[in-house]
Amino acid sequence: MDGKTLARIGAVIFVALAITATAIEMNRPADRQDDPVTVAQPVTTRDPLRAELARCGAMGEAGGRDPACLHAWAENRRRFLGQPEPATSASPTVSDAPATLFPTAPASTTPDQNGSR
Repeated sequence: MDGKTLARIGAVIFVALAITATAIEMNRPADRQDDPVTVAQPVTTRDPLRAELARCGAMGEAGGRDPACLHAWAENRRRFLGQPEPATSASPTVSDAPATLFPTAPASTTPDQNGSR
């Protein structure tokens, strides 16, 4: 036998094995009950934040202006970065005061009406 005939026989055997393996796999019963693909849960039963994020994603460009979506995205960022939950207090804090851009700059550095200092 020459090499060409052996190559053809090898190819035929390979194809026959591939078809047999495919037929066996297709006829196997689906015994994978714990497979996450086959066990579908509604998004809301897993995490309400994920449901809100899905709703915001479906809104498209309008989601960027929706306050509920902005809050959901901020909460998702906080969870992703592993930051602690913000403390909720009813009393005003120091951050409620207006911030000064340059607090150490002397007051006389502002230009007068003529543009000179």
